[in-house]
Amino acid sequence: MLELKGIDKYYNPGTVNEMCLFDNFNLTVKDGEFVSVVGSNGSGKTSMLNIVCGSIPVEKGQILIDGKDITGMKEYKRNRKIGRVYQNPAMGTCPSMTILENMSLADNKGGFYGLGRGVNRARKDHYRELLSQLGLGLENKMDVLVGSLSGGQRQALALLMSTMTPVDFLILDEHTAALDPKTAENIMELTDKIVKEKNLTTIMVTHNLRYAVEYGNRLLMMHQGQIVLDLAGAEKDAVQVDDILKQFNEISIECGN
Repeated sequence: MLELKGIDKYYNPGTVNEMCLFDNFNLTVKDGEFVSVVGSNGSGKTSMLNIVCGSIPVEKGQILIDGKDITGMKEYKRNRKIGRVYQNPAMGTCPSMTILENMSLADNKGGFYGLGRGVNRARKDHYRELLSQLGLGLENKMDVLVGSLSGGQRQALALLMSTMTPVDFLILDEHTAALDPKTAENIMELTDKIVKEKNLTTIMVTHNLRYAVEYGNRLLMMHQGQIVLDLAGAEKDAVQVDDILKQFNEISIECGN
């Protein structure tokens, strides 16, 4: 279980540009939940993910995983149990390395790196089997540089790599936003398949309201650093895209947009 308790987050503290994003922000995500998060730009969606992953510090509050306080834990240590896929397909992979080399690195996430070979050839058949499940033919391109792949192929590879080792949480930061509609649909179907098969606790930030409604078992809407809508269970199942869009429009009118 993930808990954010009493989180305060300021940007540019002590300057004329000081901005308070989170003021006593609280969120609990239970094991096995797939949470879709929507909200306008600047609502705090990505900052929340960065706080969970340890990419940015907080001024006050606690981040707990299964009751253990990880607030002061370094990002690289948290990432041993967190898989993350970014909006930019280039961020989850190394373009100058082959698919095999990328997968070998991901397969050793959190492990010891000595002076031996970085590529485990003995695992090649296992990697090929994993790639074949993507249905993109990447299992026949293991010696191809990742930088030569399409955005959709790289994002599918990044998603696969982020869950190759046992992780407790999957963090998806608008991971379909940079893709064409057909590829985005394929990535979402693949995401849903991986989340269900591995029973991953997942937080997905998205601007696609249909994805937020169709996928996951809980939906949050954020605005100005606060959760203004939290639907789960039957309420989540019953909500429609038009309902979420109406809430968006009401917030925009209140803000004078």
